[in-house]
Amino acid sequence: MAAVTEEKGTISIHTENIFPIIKKFLYSDHEIFLRELVSNAVDATQKLKKLAALGEFNGELGDLTIEVSFDKDKKTITVSDKGLGMTGEEIKKYINQIAFSGAAEFVEKFKDKTDAKDIIGKFGLGFYSAFMVADNVEIISRSFKSAEDEAARWICDGSTEFQLSAATKAERGTDIILHVNADSEEFLDEWKLKGILDKYCKFLPVEIKFGTKSENEEDGVDEAGKPKYKTVTTDRIINNPSPLWVKSPSDLKDEDYLAFYKELYPFSEDPLFWIHLNVDYPFNLTGVLYFPKVKNDFEMQKNKIQLYSRQVFITDEVKDVVPDFLMMLHGVLDSPDIPLNVSRSYLQSDANVKKISAHITKKVADKLSELYKKDRADFEKKWDDINIFVKYGIISDEKFYDRAKDFTLLKNVDKQYFTFDEYKEKVSATQTDKDGNVIYVYASDAGKQDSFIQAAKAKAYDVLLLDGVLDNHFINTLEQKLEKVQVKRVDSETADKLIDKDEKLESVLSDTEQETVKGVFEKAINSKAMTVAVESLSPQDLPVVITMSEFMRRMKDMAKLGGGGGYAFMGNMPDNYNVSVNANHPIIQKILKAETDDQKARLAKQAYDLALLSQNMLTGADLTNFIRRSVDMVS
Repeated sequence: MAAVTEEKGTISIHTENIFPIIKKFLYSDHEIFLRELVSNAVDATQKLKKLAALGEFNGELGDLTIEVSFDKDKKTITVSDKGLGMTGEEIKKYINQIAFSGAAEFVEKFKDKTDAKDIIGKFGLGFYSAFMVADNVEIISRSFKSAEDEAARWICDGSTEFQLSAATKAERGTDIILHVNADSEEFLDEWKLKGILDKYCKFLPVEIKFGTKSENEEDGVDEAGKPKYKTVTTDRIINNPSPLWVKSPSDLKDEDYLAFYKELYPFSEDPLFWIHLNVDYPFNLTGVLYFPKVKNDFEMQKNKIQLYSRQVFITDEVKDVVPDFLMMLHGVLDSPDIPLNVSRSYLQSDANVKKISAHITKKVADKLSELYKKDRADFEKKWDDINIFVKYGIISDEKFYDRAKDFTLLKNVDKQYFTFDEYKEKVSATQTDKDGNVIYVYASDAGKQDSFIQAAKAKAYDVLLLDGVLDNHFINTLEQKLEKVQVKRVDSETADKLIDKDEKLESVLSDTEQETVKGVFEKAINSKAMTVAVESLSPQDLPVVITMSEFMRRMKDMAKLGGGGGYAFMGNMPDNYNVSVNANHPIIQKILKAETDDQKARLAKQAYDLALLSQNMLTGADLTNFIRRSVDMVS
């Protein structure tokens, strides 16, 4: 075997090898071509403005509007700017040398003289996205440095061959002309192009014209004194070059934020409040995040935050930048420091992304804390809409829990609100068990569990309302975080057993009578899913109470929410319930005194069906039979 000789060299990438990759695979979404070409036009305009500010361009800037146009008959799409322009040599340098970024060179050249953050381009590849939709691409450009009318024309058919020649162009700037191929004629449509511009270019920092629009304008009054109107045709400017997030918060009013929200989400209700982000160290981040009124459909709320890089729309998939528990927020984030892949189509996670995510978490927690301290009554009014954000954050983010624990509220069935500390102080005296654990009792459905709630209240217990989509997870977090606290659903035990205080009522039944009653109920119920026990309860309690243990019910609820692991196993197990027969209730004496077994079974079945009804578990034929039996008993 021949020895390998140590050698250093340069890997050579040939244009003919990389061009098809750029042309066909770099941009998975063909509509991106318009974003890239318009972004390049914005770049050229911003560069000229920078040079003018530095005194390196002394001419008149004039109208800098970028224009996008199309000709269906000629099958062309044209993007025109009045920016920097290029000489023939610059076209050869910037266009023929793939991946040589003119923006990168510009930033490097002027980095010590000016803030060049407004220059969009980064990779120098965006221009080539034009070949996804065009058979031929033509450039006609006149540099701001050129003599009058002196311009250059470049044309390429998507191969490695190009033609460069002199041209005549009256104005400074660049026209990119796409001769659209047969497979892409869908883009030769006004509303298709407008849709792409609205999506990607809506907030670019230079005005972009796309055709014209007609509007009615008042034109005096007629003989009857009624206003007259005339139709006026004006340029259709498709973007807002100065969106709200680039402005200083001190210059904005509430109505400005609400108006911008409507601009982003025209058919949505007004948001509850918002956070204006404006960070320039250790990373650049601007934006506005809105807290919407959350609807029941958890997933429908997501993907409403738009990510921009220097006002160029990138994506609404921001899960790497925004913590998952805040994905239901709405609004805009803009950062040049978020790393993008070469096509600017998705994010690449790195340390900056993690820092930005942590900063957003902190700002949200700070805003919520500020609202709580400023006006607690108003915060309580908002709680039903915002608690899902807070609870999700508490469950999933340790640092957020540390910041949020002082303003997170617990709401009881009487619509009273308490902080964690306030609630523990409220219930400790009456709801501490024999082992020193404070028991928080809660309802997940106040309507269906009302009989259990009333039984708990009769013992002076307070009942929380935890009926949200995340509350099963939130309950687990409460038990983990709060010392000596256990949480039980109000229907997981009889009221006497919810909080074990080692207090036992005496039974009025003998052991023999208890065995008789148990046998009657087991025969009447006839279900392996029901475990019958005769217990000594208060005569004021129901004759029969059906419960599922807190552990079993919680595991099943977690399985429904996709808890995974052991939860999934529990979710597949059959339901098992405890049937507590109240030995001290008067109806039990009636059952014992009934003359026949059929009468005993009939009374037991009625009491059992009442318990099912209280748990919303009586349906179908069983419900029909219960109603008929009830009618017979009162007839």
